[in-house]
Amino acid sequence: MMRHITLLFILFLSINSISAQDTPPSTTPMPNYRLASQFSPTNLAKLVHSTTVRPHWLKKGNRFWYQYKTTEGSNYYLVNADTKSKSKLFDNEKMAKWLTEITKDPYDAQHLPRFNFKFVKNETAIRFRVTSTEEVEVLEDGKTTEKDSSATKKEKKKTPKMEKKVYHLEYKLGGNSLTIVDNKKKENEPWKKWATISPDSTIVLFSKNYNLFWMDKANFLKAVKDEKDSTIVENQWTTDGVEHYGYGGSGRGENNETKEKKKNDRKKIHGIWSHDSKKFVFTKTDSRHIKDLWVINSVAKKRPTLETYKYHMPGEAEFYKRELLVFDMPSKEIVSIKLDTTKQQSISVFRAPRKQSDRDDDFQPALLLSKKGKIYFNTISRDRKKLDICVADINSGDVTVLIKERFNTYIESRPLVLFNNEQEILHWSERDGWAHFYLYDSSGNLKRQVTSGSYHVNEFTNLDEKARVLYFTASGVSKNQDPYYEHIYRINLDGTGLRNINAGDYNTATSMADSNKYFVSNCSRVNTIPKSELRNANGSIIMTLEEADLSQLFATGYKFPEPFKVKADDGITDIYGVMYKPFDFDDTKSYPLLEYVYPGPQTEAVNKSFSVRMDRLDRMAQVGFIVITLGNRGGHPNRSKWYHNYGYGNLRDYGIADKKYVAEQLAKTHPYINIDKIGIYGHSGGGFMSTAAMLVYPDFFKAAVSSAGNHDNSIYNSWWSETHHGIKEKKDADNNISYEYAIDKNQSLASNLKGHLMLITGDIDNNVHPGGTIRMANALIKANKRFDFMIMPGQRHGFGDMTEYSFWLRADHFSKHLLGTETTSIDITEMNRDKPKK
Repeated sequence: MMRHITLLFILFLSINSISAQDTPPSTTPMPNYRLASQFSPTNLAKLVHSTTVRPHWLKKGNRFWYQYKTTEGSNYYLVNADTKSKSKLFDNEKMAKWLTEITKDPYDAQHLPRFNFKFVKNETAIRFRVTSTEEVEVLEDGKTTEKDSSATKKEKKKTPKMEKKVYHLEYKLGGNSLTIVDNKKKENEPWKKWATISPDSTIVLFSKNYNLFWMDKANFLKAVKDEKDSTIVENQWTTDGVEHYGYGGSGRGENNETKEKKKNDRKKIHGIWSHDSKKFVFTKTDSRHIKDLWVINSVAKKRPTLETYKYHMPGEAEFYKRELLVFDMPSKEIVSIKLDTTKQQSISVFRAPRKQSDRDDDFQPALLLSKKGKIYFNTISRDRKKLDICVADINSGDVTVLIKERFNTYIESRPLVLFNNEQEILHWSERDGWAHFYLYDSSGNLKRQVTSGSYHVNEFTNLDEKARVLYFTASGVSKNQDPYYEHIYRINLDGTGLRNINAGDYNTATSMADSNKYFVSNCSRVNTIPKSELRNANGSIIMTLEEADLSQLFATGYKFPEPFKVKADDGITDIYGVMYKPFDFDDTKSYPLLEYVYPGPQTEAVNKSFSVRMDRLDRMAQVGFIVITLGNRGGHPNRSKWYHNYGYGNLRDYGIADKKYVAEQLAKTHPYINIDKIGIYGHSGGGFMSTAAMLVYPDFFKAAVSSAGNHDNSIYNSWWSETHHGIKEKKDADNNISYEYAIDKNQSLASNLKGHLMLITGDIDNNVHPGGTIRMANALIKANKRFDFMIMPGQRHGFGDMTEYSFWLRADHFSKHLLGTETTSIDITEMNRDKPKK
């Protein structure tokens, strides 16, 4: 009997051994959390430094300076385009020596601090501050301590308050030393939160208790020194201002505690000055009738706090009532621009463009587009189908409509360009199905279409009035490259001579000098090392400025992602995307596919240039997935108007079919993609879309993580929903206008859920209200569905300091449901590993 049992046991072991040999190893990768943790934002900051040149154009000559950081440290450069020269702003070793000698703290050339330069003395010198470790006694300017006159009391000595010593230093360009200007630290500037200063600095406007106040320069200087100085003279200009219908003083972001605490504070009034400082143009908005919305911060100090704000939702009968007012400084009179304030419309006043050489100025007042007593502005109807370009007389308030745009979906606009002594206007429009510039005279008569063709003009860059040459950026001009790639072009105002002046098969970002003679061009693709060039207005390369140092990144095993082009679900439209693979990619494995999505219509979540922001893309792939980002019809404005407006009237479902069809195409041509394991995730609009995908195609998408999603667009802000989905304007027999709005919501499909869904929201998100996610959760509960739900306490729309935590929530979710490995450890080791314990 014993011998029989032994034989059976040996036979059992043999069968199991043969069975184990016949079972192929799993082709699904194991989650690689260690690899993903190497590419956290914190770790990437150690590997990749500067990738673009950001020029600070100077006022004298065609010169600019920039800072560029590599693995060898930071250097500061001064470029003179006219002389084709580039030199270091200073010698790092000498600067380290001088700083060490002056502050008595050690510095070296590779580890200089980031300087905040101010050019002085006709741009021949720079000034900056450094803080030493030496502590000195705080001196309180202008304050004295009164001594007790009583002989029976002894003066109580106080421990002196100490602070780090500050050195305010000056370096003469080309010099051989640093000069100490003083030891004054940079003054706090709380007045910047409330002071609206006239261009000539003679008068300052501000809001107080919802009314307009003003003070002269002498009293403002007192406020700069001490805001609570009791001798400051404030002059009240208006008396009719009330909350939600006042003159400035917005309380957005305030809660019940801070609102009460700050109720009598000076606050900002936003408006636009005339160039002579005599007029101030202000858009006054009546939102008293707009309903309130709330968020509660449960993790506030002491008691939870309530934040109340006005929030207009789609289809609501009420609308913001806007009027345009002109305040005259000398007379203190107020002129109302003659508008029909009963119309439900938005108003936008055009401003003078800001010079590149002014962008570092401390004082940058907003100025009207016109210098000749005119206010150029546009009005757009609530349904966004009617846009008027108008001009008003700044003294009388009379209004003339110059240009009318009408469209059956929605109209977008760009800043107006006024030139030729204000006799001509360049206007941007999509009236022919593509975005182009049109030339008008100052009376609103069309002279000609300047740009034309099947491409999209993005932005006005500059104008050479003497040569009548327009510089602008555009996408899709070249039919041999990705139509999203942006380049800078020049064209004559008569429509001839179109020319790309930074050609190449890559995406570019440019900055042109005020003179129009030169520009900096930063160029790259997602799969190239970023380069920066200086070119002239004809497109010739003056010099190569920089090539990014990615050596340490590549040393980690980093590999570029792969751009791809496939078809949309109609089999005709080209869809462009990017594929991200694990850096330990093994083509014998079978990888789940994740789609990172954002539906648009204002943009698509598809990188076109190299980006160090890898948190939602490259890094997610390292866990063990193939990750793709891709466009969809209706997703991006930089193609045709048809492409951009494809989702109009179908804002929930319009892009999902393309997301599904693209995955199917890629799986056919890439055998390592497992078509049976498709996940999808996104934030904001992408949170909305990823959940919708799970519900519209429940047998295709198997898992999703949807964060901060606007699942119920009937409670998202009216601008986004009514613009991109549409709202119907109706008139009754008496010509009274009403509006109809209806939109499909994610929660109406809750019963369709089959896959594994995680919902995440911040509890004080005042952009996409947490109510949208909670309504989705409510519908799933009522449909008896299992799902995951996470609230980020005290977080706004972007999740703030909980962003890293949300990454690992996403990694855990997809690892469990697509890789088959569940992480059960309580600690998130990948977050804790690099944090020093105290």
